[in-house]
Amino acid sequence: MGLSRVERVIPGTRWLRGYTGQFVVADLIAGITVGLTVLPQGLAYATLAGLEPQYGLYSAFVGGVVYALLGGCREVTIGPTALLSLMTSRHTGYGGESGPQLAILLCFLSGVVELLMAILRLGALVDLISLPVTVGFTSATALIIGASQLKALLGLRGGSGSGFASTVRTVFEKISEARVADSILGIVSIAVLLALRKLKDIKTPADATKGRKMFGLVCWLVATARNALVVLVTSFIAFYYDQRGERPFILTGTVKSGIPDFQLPPFSTVLPEGGGPNGTSPVQLGFTGMIEELGASIALVPIIAVLGNVAISKAFGGSGINPTRELVALSLSNICGSFFCSFPVTGSFSRSAVNHASGVKTPIGGIYTGALVLLALGVLTPYFQYIPKAALSAVIISAVIFMIEYEVIRPLWRCNKRELIPGAVTFVLSLIVGVELGLLAGVLTDLAFVVYRTARPLLTVSVANTTLGAQYILIRPNHSVIYFPAVEWVRNVTSKAIKQHGNIPVVFDCRLVNEFDYTAATGLQMLRKELEKKKIPLVIYGSSSEVRKLLQETLKSSLLEVTNDEELEILLQELSTAEGGKQELREVVTPLLSPERTPPIAEIELS
Repeated sequence: MGLSRVERVIPGTRWLRGYTGQFVVADLIAGITVGLTVLPQGLAYATLAGLEPQYGLYSAFVGGVVYALLGGCREVTIGPTALLSLMTSRHTGYGGESGPQLAILLCFLSGVVELLMAILRLGALVDLISLPVTVGFTSATALIIGASQLKALLGLRGGSGSGFASTVRTVFEKISEARVADSILGIVSIAVLLALRKLKDIKTPADATKGRKMFGLVCWLVATARNALVVLVTSFIAFYYDQRGERPFILTGTVKSGIPDFQLPPFSTVLPEGGGPNGTSPVQLGFTGMIEELGASIALVPIIAVLGNVAISKAFGGSGINPTRELVALSLSNICGSFFCSFPVTGSFSRSAVNHASGVKTPIGGIYTGALVLLALGVLTPYFQYIPKAALSAVIISAVIFMIEYEVIRPLWRCNKRELIPGAVTFVLSLIVGVELGLLAGVLTDLAFVVYRTARPLLTVSVANTTLGAQYILIRPNHSVIYFPAVEWVRNVTSKAIKQHGNIPVVFDCRLVNEFDYTAATGLQMLRKELEKKKIPLVIYGSSSEVRKLLQETLKSSLLEVTNDEELEILLQELSTAEGGKQELREVVTPLLSPERTPPIAEIELS
């Protein structure tokens, strides 16, 4: 059955086909489970972004509804993440209303950029970011995020520096001022969270008893809801002390209750007194000024969001996922979210994994998650003020620890050490100068290696003999394209081979070459002229029809060309027995190369 008109406009409605009561129960369980994960994470990530805790909940309900209508992967959950929260925090430190307003505008503009990427089908741009660069970037940001939470974890007051190194240095300088109660609570919370996380590794045998299966289910539920459990327990402890008139912990404080009003994103703001560029007086920023303040984040935040969301969609949805549809769903999640005071959001791998493990059947589970968040905003916010900041920091640190992907170093070191360089450049520069420049430097380093491989293609040089004893130099490119940066390299390798093996015919093996550009073909013509002066014939072996046409148009004369071993042997024999010093060039046009035959090779690699 084909798609209806409504299903074409709103792809998510196709999930309603055959939406049974069993699906309702499965999605409801998954939605509530993910909701118990996103509630403490939302509060924590808002704090990480430099915003009041309620903004984390504002960012957690719109994305689930939008993705349920437009998304294509049932496991994906849209909401705040540690990485985007960190990138948002770069613009929320001026104080007053400027922080939330800049964050909300960044969310709106990120959605607009993502929508443009979808319209122009630019989702493939994320392919320019290789796995080592991604690993270096996420690992560096995990360390930066972890360092930024040390102050709250230890109960330290005051600034903690603006970069990774300065943050760590400030924490060590103020370590003597750490509050004992907050430090103990934070460290114990991390230990408990990591211990509870291991419960999900307990496997239940297929033939287990009913009691054993129930025990396994309880372990899984506790491991999944560990963040909510730790926040709940520590909040009860803080509430208990508060009722006794004691405040041993630094608490989150008042969390604004109620659902945010539907309103346009802010297009102007005021940097408060002491927060402006001169640090002394309020500064009015119009839309242009806010754009200047957000700067590169307007482009970088969407790219990182798309990178993460597409990776999650492919991980759970496989090759059937439409990247353009995912871009549209993500972009509208941000655009619509900005009307409800959201900061930038994307897919969360940890919450998507919880969604998958909970047995979600359709993206409608995200609607149930959003409903739970709205319920919390309407009912539970008065109790959020008792949440210790050290507990929220523990939630963040225990989550980002597993973003440090050190395990890829060993296979890369063994297989291809060169790929470690872009990752290392990204990692180091992200820590030293910032994540934006670190990511850019890593991508440029990767592109530099790609250009280098294009300019210096691997050429296998060998000396071979025909069955009748005619000797020749065989030059075989191991790349499918020969472009203009490689022209001088090919000429130099050929000259070096002639000096090493003497003035014998040169055979340029094009069987693996699918594409020549005009400059490379012209360079081959210049090489042929140089060889003609030395009475050395240049033979083109096994070129495709496209390559042959370009070479014939470029060389503007007959071309020595063969397509299989027999023709090569006949041509070399004619050249070796020809009279006089000057050989008359001829063109050989015969059937396609027989792939099962290759000339004998005694490989001599040239560097």
